[in-house]
Amino acid sequence: MNFLNDPPRYLFFTGKGGVGKTSLACAAAVHLADAGRRVLLVSTDPASNVGQVFGVAIGNRIVGIDAVPRLSALEIDPPAAAQAYRDRIVGPVRGVLPDDVVRGIEEQLSGACTTEVAAFDEFTALLTDGSLTQDYDHVVFDTAPTGHTIRLLQLPGAWTGFLENGRGDASCLGPLAGLEKQRAQYKAAVDALADAARTRLVLVARAQRTTLEEVARTRQELAAIGLTHQHLVVNGVLRAEDAQGDPLAEAIIAREAAAIRGLPAELRELPCDTVPLLPFNLVGVPALRAMFAPAAPRSTAAPSLPQLDLPPLADLVDAVEADGHGLVMVMGKGGVGKTTLAAAIAVELARRGHAVHLTTTDPAAHLAQTLDASVDNLKVSRIDPQAETARYREHVLATKGKDLDAQGRALLEEDLRSPCTEEIAVFRAFASIIREGGRSFVVMDTAPTGHTLLLLDATGAYHRDMVRQLGSTGRHFTTPMMVLQDPKQTKVLIVTLAETTPVLEAAQLQADLRRAGIEPWAWVVNGSLAMARPSAPLLRLRAQAEVAQIEAVRARHCTRLAVLPLLAEEPVGAERLLQLVQPAAAEIR
Repeated sequence: MNFLNDPPRYLFFTGKGGVGKTSLACAAAVHLADAGRRVLLVSTDPASNVGQVFGVAIGNRIVGIDAVPRLSALEIDPPAAAQAYRDRIVGPVRGVLPDDVVRGIEEQLSGACTTEVAAFDEFTALLTDGSLTQDYDHVVFDTAPTGHTIRLLQLPGAWTGFLENGRGDASCLGPLAGLEKQRAQYKAAVDALADAARTRLVLVARAQRTTLEEVARTRQELAAIGLTHQHLVVNGVLRAEDAQGDPLAEAIIAREAAAIRGLPAELRELPCDTVPLLPFNLVGVPALRAMFAPAAPRSTAAPSLPQLDLPPLADLVDAVEADGHGLVMVMGKGGVGKTTLAAAIAVELARRGHAVHLTTTDPAAHLAQTLDASVDNLKVSRIDPQAETARYREHVLATKGKDLDAQGRALLEEDLRSPCTEEIAVFRAFASIIREGGRSFVVMDTAPTGHTLLLLDATGAYHRDMVRQLGSTGRHFTTPMMVLQDPKQTKVLIVTLAETTPVLEAAQLQADLRRAGIEPWAWVVNGSLAMARPSAPLLRLRAQAEVAQIEAVRARHCTRLAVLPLLAEEPVGAERLLQLVQPAAAEIR
């Protein structure tokens, strides 16, 4: 594996949910430890399952992995980090600054941006404080910092003074208020990340066109801020010898080969490894060691699959249609098929004669490619982050900035250049589309979870502000958050894959939504091999493992569930999208 050749001290694994990032990070850590290196494995994922992979409780402390000499692990707890970060910033000014200023600071620190920055704050110490990692030759990170986070940490400006003077009111100003005190540590951490002699970034993907396109965007984003020493790993590639005459397997092999041949130009210059699809889940040290072992002959025995009664997507569409209008929000981590599902629901409602608006908040959206042509009764749009951000900046400068002096206006312009400004701007367009769901059908393909939670943060902040201003006046008002919290007006569908990490991440998303007072309406398990009923032994083994995940979703996480099969052909175009809605199978055999 190229990405393990002559490894530097720090290895960062980044990628969408479900691509095998955690498995690769764990397997790499085991491989290095087996080679005699002392290794610390660190997870910064809120839904970390590193402990589950090794079968030990880890948590926010360094724990030795008994089954692997020289390997230790740590799971950073982002919510706990965020609370400590808030306490550190607010504590010194409480009782010193006016109460309304303190409340404003707390409001600024209530969102997902704070959690993201605070998690980075936790592991910058691992990059810069030699005493914390002096016992280790390598530190392997599962979930690298995003370009979004690092851009925040590079922003200059006297943020604390700007906030205390009450001149800023949105974006990332609150989370950044504490940066000045630790700017030297952050700069040292970013320098370490950009130093090829110390750090290697491993971009993990699956052999899927859209996934590789997203990885290409990540590569560009990180390279733009100096993080250029990158490797690409295409994980879970089905080998030709594993097809065993199965039409579904042959179709997957052809599709993956085409995706790799069409690798985006931004990725072609990178060192690249491909890791074959394995017949088992990567849980336990023996499985992790097998990941990089020479390929062994595969079993030709195809296991049987238990019977499950699985409702079709059509049942969910029937329930959506019954209300006559409403907003359907399709949510989940990147790579689980949100866009395809949103398009399928919208096309089916349009086929039934309803006027439907299909829209997306995802900067990387590919709705037009998914639909492939216009559909009667269906309007398609995209909330363009760049256009919305430009409009929002102009509005803020014309209103908040009109009476500021030169220094204040310069600081406001600096704040408006922060990445979180985009989230606020998109919220304004988001709120407008929410209102449209009160009179017609709106199906929204949301951005990956982190971006969506930032949108909900903005929605919640606006709601609290409206309640403060109008709650005691007796005036009737409806905020976008109130619409999202009303199941008669908004139905949230959580999309996942029938694999351990995506299900854990979907459950974490559900918990985040519930904290915001939004109860998810249904779950959809997408791309299921168990539903597709392959004949190839390797795929049957993986389908067998899916059954436990599907049962866990049904038993623990939701009351409404649909399970969609993995299709031999990608669901592009109205005809194939409709195949997802119609019952494909009543049971697993």
